Amino acid sequence: MSLQPEDALPRIAIDLGAESCRVSMLKWRDGRPEIELIHRIANGPVHRGTSLHWPLENILAGVEAGLRKAAEAAPEGIASIGVDGWAVDYVRLGADGKPLGEPFCYRDERNVAAKTRADVLVPPRDLFARTGAQPLRINTVYQLLADAYAGINTSAPWLCLPEYVLYWLGGRRVAEYTNATHTGLVDLATGDWSWELFAQLGIPHEAAPRIVPAGSIVGQVRGLLSELPAFRATALIAPACHDTASAIAGIPTHMETAAYICSGTWSLVGTLIPAPIVAPRVMDARYTNQGAAAGGFCFHTNVNGMWLIKQCMESWAAQGRAWAIEDLIQQAGRCKAPGTLDVDADPLLLDGEMPARINDELGRSGVAPIPDTAGNEPVFARVIFESLALRYASALAHLEQMLGRKLDRIHVIGGGSRNKLLLDLTAKRTGLPVEAGAAESSTIGNLAVQLATSNAAGRVLTTESVRAWSAVLCKA
Repeated sequence: MSLQPEDALPRIAIDLGAESCRVSMLKWRDGRPEIELIHRIANGPVHRGTSLHWPLENILAGVEAGLRKAAEAAPEGIASIGVDGWAVDYVRLGADGKPLGEPFCYRDERNVAAKTRADVLVPPRDLFARTGAQPLRINTVYQLLADAYAGINTSAPWLCLPEYVLYWLGGRRVAEYTNATHTGLVDLATGDWSWELFAQLGIPHEAAPRIVPAGSIVGQVRGLLSELPAFRATALIAPACHDTASAIAGIPTHMETAAYICSGTWSLVGTLIPAPIVAPRVMDARYTNQGAAAGGFCFHTNVNGMWLIKQCMESWAAQGRAWAIEDLIQQAGRCKAPGTLDVDADPLLLDGEMPARINDELGRSGVAPIPDTAGNEPVFARVIFESLALRYASALAHLEQMLGRKLDRIHVIGGGSRNKLLLDLTAKRTGLPVEAGAAESSTIGNLAVQLATSNAAGRVLTTESVRAWSAVLCKA
């Protein structure tokens, strides 16, 4: 039986990542799916003076290059494009609809003071009870306040990054629901912006885009790209624009009794729930409620992830000690960790000097520092992986307490699904079987939402239809 949809035209998923951005294309051959990575763009925050930003022009140039490659590979035409990416960061627009400047990176230290001031205006427990979002200093709400304190025009319209790329391609200015829930400004009761919070915090509400559900068609490719035959009738679809929501949508099996770990720059540890949980103990355990692709909530905690090892590798490479991640993992498997650390310690969330930061945190636990010299890199890696597995175990223990039930397995998706050492350590620490899912699960979920939207009667998105298409695409 053919697995292909009613219209078998290719579709494109753009996945914006903090380390790389990818343009992938789904095509059908003899009724079966094939997903090809068309173009990859290196990415990472850049320092501009004392601030940390995203290189927006580089990202857009790379996306355009990828789309032009896709157009050459699909002269028959491309049905749709969807964009997902990391949350919380945004682009402000001028009167001409163009960016006012490069977007700030959520790791910029300006958010520290902004959150301190916001906590006086709206206590964190109140904000959590109303929005379900863990009040992390990286959240959009605090960044918007940081703009005000820095003298940036807070009345200028803004768009989160994935939705900005859709807008740049020709779409309407919108906020997709799963991504909007990460701002800390969406009312749990209504699923819309909490205008009361905007007023309490002094954030101009007229600058916020309209919220739309995952799977919304937000326009059609326009501009120079629309002159290419492949893009003359290409729909722009807001999938689950948050990459974690897309990644979870890309899991083809039921999640009623399973936990997920989305392992990338961040590790998101949690499960799907039908209704939010906002008890004070949930906030204290650092769990959050974020919108899922087709209803319900992604209930998880943010754990510092592969950011730690990436930062170490960048530091070592700058000293002429470059490592391939595969070799580093293999060597780490032969080492012993002198101790573990709190991977979520504030200094470990910041940019630069990571080996020194790790030694500082080990020192707080009474562990002697690891000499940052050639040959000790795998020891640092082993400490990171052991510490991550330990944090995963504590997060899952808290999760089971809050749910009042046991979970029977862990489904790991994202880049960490290829790290066998981390998977084995996680299984050992949690006592649960660990299933390695797709490394590019966000791309699968992005495409699954596009297919479920385009092939659904009345354009109604359901969990069952998204999961069914994910199961099809996992055969690619």
